[in-house]
Amino acid sequence: MTILLCSPDEKAAAERLANACKLPLLCYQQHRFPDDELKLTLPFADGDAPTQLVLYRSLDRPNDKLVELILLAKHLRGCGVKRVLLVVPYLAYMRQDIAFYPGEIVSQKIIGSLLADLFDAVITVDPHLHRIEHLREAIPRGDAIALSGAPRLADLIAEKCQQPLLIGPDAESRQWVELAAARIVCDYGVCSKVRHGDKEVVIALPDVAVSGRQVVLMDDVASSGRTMARAAEQLLAAGAASVDVAVTHALFAGDALATIQQAGVRHIWSTDCIAHDSNAISMAPILAEALAPLLI
Repeated sequence: MTILLCSPDEKAAAERLANACKLPLLCYQQHRFPDDELKLTLPFADGDAPTQLVLYRSLDRPNDKLVELILLAKHLRGCGVKRVLLVVPYLAYMRQDIAFYPGEIVSQKIIGSLLADLFDAVITVDPHLHRIEHLREAIPRGDAIALSGAPRLADLIAEKCQQPLLIGPDAESRQWVELAAARIVCDYGVCSKVRHGDKEVVIALPDVAVSGRQVVLMDDVASSGRTMARAAEQLLAAGAASVDVAVTHALFAGDALATIQQAGVRHIWSTDCIAHDSNAISMAPILAEALAPLLI
């Protein structure tokens, strides 16, 4: 027997995946004590635990959620679950893959090794990898599968825009922009970026004609929103007919969403990897496809 387990706050996306996989869905309960310590309660007794379980948990707000994963995985193993698979649509702590200064902790290796110890398989979407090519280099044991939201977003862009021009806000976005542009056969370009701290960026537009075009800024994640906002302002100043934003992961920390909207962006589209009002695409079909061969 296999079940899909999720937290109440992610039930909507987990239910879409459960339906796609034809798996029963159950939710665990969370309680926070006054000191912020966490208590979790499973929807089944130890003696009724399934032989295989798929856990759905996206790692936005990762510091709290990583504790949940440790508690859940350790308890599930202890009560007889033989295989525990993690579907983690947004995987945090992947960008710090090297120590730039003495004493810096390389979080990617530590968190990747932790997940490898806890789970038999990890499936994620567009992990923010810089200097490694494959997710299995970060998660060294078990199955480590990285999918992309770019094709799903590309199909949406093709429906919403006429002859769109895809623009990546920085060099790191090139892989997703190129993949989307190839799928819907459209023009694209990539900006160059110089970052001054976490929130201040300088953007240089690519050498491509934008006047009169329906431009879509595309990236894996929108966090502070400053990069997207600066690029949108410059594209509109260069004569773009409209600027929309399409991202896999809608983090939108702090005032990020307002910052992007104030820059003149028309529409903001995201996948449901992170629950947000901008969600326009469900990743359940491709998550289910990747999960199916792992189920026994």
